[in-house]
Amino acid sequence: EAFILGEGEKKIEEKIDTRTPNTTIFTFNKEDHTLANLLRDKLLKNSHVTFAAYRIPHPLFAKFELRVQTDGEITPKEAVLASSKDIIQDLNALKTNFTREYELRKMVGGAQNGI
Repeated sequence: EAFILGEGEKKIEEKIDTRTPNTTIFTFNKEDHTLANLLRDKLLKNSHVTFAAYRIPHPLFAKFELRVQTDGEITPKEAVLASSKDIIQDLNALKTNFTREYELRKMVGGAQNGI
């Protein structure tokens, strides 16, 4: 329930910050520190991102705001999309490696137990 979107609720809202150039504030609904920290970390590794930080407006609500500023070569939205794709690739690689290791250990364990 805490992570299921309500009717008419958007997963991500985008608001351009007019006070700072090349800056956008993204509000992620029904998400917490897990995704926020992953995105922030990946964004800071992007050479075009000059600032990336998040805040949780209230600890009882699963929502965070991600502020992203770029150097103007790419937009903050493009930076978030690229970082999201990188995270998905990392998670797929983790899944593949974990599954392979699990299956290998299962085969070795079965052989050692005479199965």
